[in-house]
Parts: sequence; structure tokens; C-alpha cells
Amino acid sequence: MTARPPVVDLARRTASLQPDLGEAIDRVLRSGWFLLGPETEAFEAEFAAFCGRRHAVAVASGTEALRLALRAFGVGAGDEVIVPAFTFVATATAVLHAGATPVLADVEPDTGNLGPEGVAKALTSRTRAVVPVHLYGQMSDMAAINDIAGRRGLLVIEDAAQAHGASAAGRRAGAHGHAAAFSFYPTKNLGAYGDGGAVTSDDAGLVGRVRVLRQGGHPAAMQATDAGVNSRLDELQAAVLRVKLRHLDRWNGLRRGLAAEYDSGLRGGRGGVEPPAEREAGAHVFHLYVARHPDRARLIAHLKARGVEAMIHYPYLLHQQPLFRRRGQRALPVAERLAGSVLSLSLHPHLSPDELHAVTDAVRAFKP
Repeated sequence: MTARPPVVDLARRTASLQPDLGEAIDRVLRSGWFLLGPETEAFEAEFAAFCGRRHAVAVASGTEALRLALRAFGVGAGDEVIVPAFTFVATATAVLHAGATPVLADVEPDTGNLGPEGVAKALTSRTRAVVPVHLYGQMSDMAAINDIAGRRGLLVIEDAAQAHGASAAGRRAGAHGHAAAFSFYPTKNLGAYGDGGAVTSDDAGLVGRVRVLRQGGHPAAMQATDAGVNSRLDELQAAVLRVKLRHLDRWNGLRRGLAAEYDSGLRGGRGGVEPPAEREAGAHVFHLYVARHPDRARLIAHLKARGVEAMIHYPYLLHQQPLFRRRGQRALPVAERLAGSVLSLSLHPHLSPDELHAVTDAVRAFKP
């Protein structure tokens, strides 16, 4: 019987990296140094170089990376930050934790990303920053967003939590805004074995402030300068991420190849499914393969009956959730249509051709 794969399979990824992972972990255990040591410093340098930035600061999670970047730029009470309504909730909660107000914008109909039109409609006199989310592994239209932000004197902080290695116009995610926030949650294209995150930037002053904030708000001499937090990536996670970073480009290439196989198998609306759109060839890293179907509930039930897993990223828009509901919130029709039709099919670097074909065969057997 052909295997029916889950959307994500981390066990195979781990097995593929032995014995390098074991050696990296043993190295940390033998050192006796578990926080803010040589592994973290080395990973920060390697990840900054990978992204094409001068600096990277490792922190406890992607949410923390975004929150600390906002705080380090001085974004807080009285400020508004534009974020897309179609994203994971942490994009907006990070803004709240920084003390600012998230303003929810509509997204582009083809990519689901925040675009210049959504930004323009969300601008007010209190707007301080824009946080474009590189959804599912595809970058937002950073040239257009940066143009608007530059004319208004706004900060641009990329939410690159799903876009490790993605690119636009030859530059990688993390190298387009004033700063960027990455997540190393285990399911990400570059994932740790626990939580983790990083801020990337060319701004040495910003990076220095993030380093102070992640360490309780004080430098090593314990002279408190701000109400910081404990938000550190531990040495074990840094060592694991260093091993995985060496494989990231290859893994992303495998993801692109699998996505192309899906596109071929679903082309022409087979099973009524619309494959994802790509803005730029070879630039999407397919953290998720997210297709669309107008009768998603029936399709997911059909797939489940055949042992095929599908997930929804994301069923609830931010402006529909109690935490973010605002009086006078305007309708966001594009995001609302997407939230009712998207579904994620299995995709990870170790997915076999037989497993992928099992998914496409099941989709194509659906009768809309």
C-alpha cells in the first residue's frame, strides 16, 4: 500500500543529518557552556552571511524577534504598525507586546501577501512601521512596499518566519527591510529542536539594542538600561541550526522540485484545485504548498477518507478574532476569500515521489 504522508515529517529530516547532529550536540555538552557562547556567536555570523546582512541576533522565538526589533526601534505606545490580516497570529501579538497598535490590511489575491495597495489603504498619521509577511515561503513585493515606506519615513520590518532562503530580485529574505524577524520553530525550513528566532539587520545600533533587550535589558556588567527580557537562543539549538543551515539551500531546492511536481499533477484545475501562484521563478521556498479550492471542507473530508492529510493556514483572519476586533474595521474581502479556500498539502524535503503522487491522485479523484 502506498504511504499516505503527513504534511510535515520531522523524523526523516533528523535521521538524514546523523551523525553530524550528534557530534554538534556532544560538542556543546562537553563544553559546559549552554547560553550565549561560541555556538550562538558562530550561528549568528553564519546566518547573517546567509541572508546577506551584516548582523544577526539570535533570540528565543520568531515572535520575540519581531517584538524586540520593534522595541529596539522605539516603536510603542501611540504608534500604529501595518500588518496583513492573513497571517499567523504572532505577527500581530508581537506588535501588541511592543506596546503599539496593529492595523490590519488586506492582501494580494494571487500570493496572499501584503502588497502596496493594502499598505496604502491602512496608512494613517500614526503609522510608524510596516511588517510585510513573506507568506508560505514567498516574499512580499518589497520594492513597492519600501517605496511607500521611504516616502513616508516608515520602518519596514520583514516577518520572514516562513521564508528562510527565499529571495526577490536576487536578494534573500531578511535583506530588504530595516530589519527582519525569523523563526526557527521546528517545522520551519530552517528549524531547531525547540523554539528559536533571530533578528537580521545592517543597523549596528539596532542590533546592539536587541542584544541588550534579550539579556534582561542590561549589558554584561548588570547595569540595567531598559526593561528587557530573557530571550536567548541556547547553545544546543545554535549548534543544531549550524548543522541544518549547511543543508538549507539543497532542501529548498528539493521543495521547489516537489512543488513543481504538484503543479504538474494539479494543472488544469484537476480536482477543482488551484495551485499556488509564484511571483518570481526560483524565488519561492515553499515552506508550505498551499492550494485553493472553493469547496474546501468537502475536499479535505475526501482526502481524509483516503488517508491523506491536509491542513489550513489560516482559517481565521486576525480581524475576525476577539483580540484584534476594532470598531469601524473595514472589510478585507481578498483575505476573507482566501481564508475560506486555502489548504496545505504535504511538502517537505524528504517527501518521496510515491507519496506525492498518492496526494495528487487523491485530489484528482475528487468530484467537485
